[in-house]
Amino acid sequence: MSDNKSIRDGRDTSKVSGEESYELSYLEEKFGVSRETVREAIKQAGNSREAVEAYLQKEKG
Repeated sequence: MSDNKSIRDGRDTSKVSGEESYELSYLEEKFGVSRETVREAIKQAGNSREAVEAYLQKEKG
């Protein structure tokens, strides 16, 4: 998946890239979890943003 930051049309909003530090940081801050927890969520739930966020919400409490 190419992440061309010059394209601003929302193409990548439904997916989470475990390779992009800013995406990991956003989820860390949003859910108050560690980077390793975010990576584990991506590994377990896949790279769908909806699935990752649901997984993190469940883990959080």
